[in-house]
Amino acid sequence: MRISYFLTFLITLTSCSNHQPAPAQVSTTIDPKVCATCHAAQAKTYQATGMGRSFSNATLEQMPSNLDKPATFYHKLSDRYYQITRRDGRFFMRRHQLTPEGREENVVEAEIHYVVGSGNHSRTYLTRTSDNHLLQLPVSWYSENGGTLAMSPGYDTPNHQDFRRKVAFNCMSCHNAYPQLAPGKDLPGNEPIYPTNMPQGIDCQRCHGNGRAHVEALQKGLPVAEVKRTIVNPVHLSSERQMEVCMQCHLETTSFELPGAIQRYDRSVFSYQPGEPLGDHQLHFDHAPGTGHDGKFEIASAAYRLRQSACFLKSSGKLSCTTCHNPHNIPPRDAAQTHYTEVCRSCHSTALASAKHKPQANCTSCHMPKRRTDDVIHVAVTDHKIQRKLPADLLAVKTERHETEAQAYRGEVKLYYPPTLTSVADNDLYVALAQVAQKSNLTKGVPQLEAALRTHSPQTSHFQVDLAAAYSQQGELQKAIAKYQEILQRQPNLLKAQRGLGSALLRNGDATRASAILEQARTQDPRDTATLHELGRAYYQSGRRAEAIALLQSALAIDPALPEVYDSLANMLGESGNASEAIKAYREAIRHQPDFALAHSNLANLLLLQGDMPEADRLFKKSVTLDSENPRTRLAYAMALARTSRFPESEEQIKQAIRIQPQFAEALEMQGSLLARRGQWLPAAQSYRQALQAQPRFGRALLGLGTALAATGDLVGAKSNLLQAAVDADASIRQEATELLREIEAPRR
Repeated sequence: MRISYFLTFLITLTSCSNHQPAPAQVSTTIDPKVCATCHAAQAKTYQATGMGRSFSNATLEQMPSNLDKPATFYHKLSDRYYQITRRDGRFFMRRHQLTPEGREENVVEAEIHYVVGSGNHSRTYLTRTSDNHLLQLPVSWYSENGGTLAMSPGYDTPNHQDFRRKVAFNCMSCHNAYPQLAPGKDLPGNEPIYPTNMPQGIDCQRCHGNGRAHVEALQKGLPVAEVKRTIVNPVHLSSERQMEVCMQCHLETTSFELPGAIQRYDRSVFSYQPGEPLGDHQLHFDHAPGTGHDGKFEIASAAYRLRQSACFLKSSGKLSCTTCHNPHNIPPRDAAQTHYTEVCRSCHSTALASAKHKPQANCTSCHMPKRRTDDVIHVAVTDHKIQRKLPADLLAVKTERHETEAQAYRGEVKLYYPPTLTSVADNDLYVALAQVAQKSNLTKGVPQLEAALRTHSPQTSHFQVDLAAAYSQQGELQKAIAKYQEILQRQPNLLKAQRGLGSALLRNGDATRASAILEQARTQDPRDTATLHELGRAYYQSGRRAEAIALLQSALAIDPALPEVYDSLANMLGESGNASEAIKAYREAIRHQPDFALAHSNLANLLLLQGDMPEADRLFKKSVTLDSENPRTRLAYAMALARTSRFPESEEQIKQAIRIQPQFAEALEMQGSLLARRGQWLPAAQSYRQALQAQPRFGRALLGLGTALAATGDLVGAKSNLLQAAVDADASIRQEATELLREIEAPRR
């Protein structure tokens, strides 16, 4: 096989030794401009590549045209309007909705600080928050059709994260150079807090390693051989290590829930160094073969697809990314086609000379065509799986795929790369973790992880925390609580375990103990809004209402765009009698998350109590539209309709709630009450019995069944149920049951 242009360039640039730097945490990198002082030509051409332009501060050139008269982009699925505007040299993305009267509502605006993407295919916009999180914005620019606005990947759905999606460290690691962070800040699971000065594009050090020692060696005037040993030249790496330099970002098996990759717990996200085994930094996983996912084609899957090709498999390591690509300089379109064809001819000259191929054949157009990707549907990129027979409709318009709980992959997660792990402990622990990390194989994965922990007893507690979290996902709260407590006995200040234990205790109804453990978590990270939210809920459930409200307000002072916190705060304010402030909080929840069905329903209930039935009815209908398969949303609307004597409509909502969840006790009880209202006592009694099968000590169902049986003349059955209702925790149920018992017994006196 003919040597690639890139390898030729590297050999002429330097004749570095085969030195491979030892795996290490990344130290302070240098400004890539320093590299350009010696390598000006390479730096200049590299800056024009997609990698060189992968991330930057927002500029006018990167914005859609006509910002002075911006067009409005309407997203029908989520019923939202978006604009990108310019004011005083700054750029903003604005969103609003319209009321039935045409008035703007739910307005949100964020400044565009950064742009991700070179513009070859797309540009996605980011904003920086006051606490230095970066958020992905919901609308992106795509180059297709001459340049269009459309929803960012993952947003083309009725329910999306809008202005609230945090940019995780592992996402940033492949879209930019490594940011300068204090040691340990980028360990797996840490909050993605970014420095104020962000790098501007993937730099030289992502492929050549940390450059500081190289520059210092030059400054000291060390011999040339020693200077060269301080930098990585990929040409002198083994074929495996050389390929991994590219695969650190281009080996994505899937961007959908699986997980596709797991960061090793002893490695920080921004620590991979060229020349070290990629598997020492991160492990890649894939769907099990034959489960319907073998042909997936995604935006960052170039190396994944190439590795499936017969050309790659038969090359014994000679075919790699740099066989075709010179990362320092991408040839223009016509020159690129000629170049890639020449690379193919270096191995396939006989085939190309046959009658089946024209002399001027463009190999890639037939065997590596551009295809629309499964996960970024407005982009078509080269399929790097070299194949004879191609799928049909390569560029056909796609609808963005969204996995619901019912549709999500639920099967074995296989280790993909490295193909095997030399450490038995690593293999057992990480493969078991992959089964439970995103619930793909939870039922089988939990005992698998239990067995691995018993066998290997790892020093780190992270795997134990993962097991506790898996117990919680299964609803095994007692097991989760016991496991978290065991972890905290060994590591009392492990924040992840404190948060997990607090949440499990709260779900299990132990608000007092949850408060105590979440207070400990708060002392370690006073600005963690998720902890503040959980602690506020725990305070409220344990009777500390004023403290709970103050705590949620402090969380919103840190991050004023938390819809779940607004909803919880509104519930507390409403129950405390502060209806006006509760209404404001509900409206803020909806403003930040217009698809928040529960907040619509909660606000509708409060407005109904305030006598505003038209607005309440609009919000109830909206909540049902937003979450039509949520039985509790249906129940809330049914109760409101009944309160306003719209009984046929109420019955229809209850019917739908029971269709969705046949064992929904509250809906079955209300169905009984609606039937009883019409004097249909026998069907009503049947509904109450079904409610009690689902929830045996359900006081209102006991009261309803007792009432229905009394109406049918079954006084013995009525008395049995009413006696149980007469000791219910709800005082109103006790009173009604006691009064009805007196009526039943009165004729006997």
